[in-house]
Amino acid sequence: MEWLQREITLSPKSRGFHLVTDEVLSELPEVRDVQVGLLHVFLQHTSASLTINENAAPAVRGDLERHFDEMVPENQPYYQHTIEGPDDMPAHIKASMLDTSLSIPVQDGQLAFGTWQGIYLNEHRNNGGARSLMLTLKGEWA
Repeated sequence: MEWLQREITLSPKSRGFHLVTDEVLSELPEVRDVQVGLLHVFLQHTSASLTINENAAPAVRGDLERHFDEMVPENQPYYQHTIEGPDDMPAHIKASMLDTSLSIPVQDGQLAFGTWQGIYLNEHRNNGGARSLMLTLKGEWA
């Protein structure tokens, strides 16, 4: 078994849910050489999150954004952490509700997703900027 670890930077995204599977894989081509393994993806931020969800229908990403905005609205009178703007505290709450890491099986050189699954970066800030991911790949290499 071998280990590979790489930090990558995703381009800045607008607020919303973004399919980033291809962006991740382009930065980690070694996945193609792993027969059996595991990819761990860790987001090094507190106001964005990661999830695995629908990779074919863009409407899902818009529906998720609208739903989370309803569940966790801005400008609540009980928020104390507001110095960075009205989107900051809701961004932290959304990140805690979803997560900042994923573990994905690797099989025969591919991420072993279900038919309609992909990696989402969920940007919860209006201007979150570039986001850093730590990718850790462990497996039996071909």
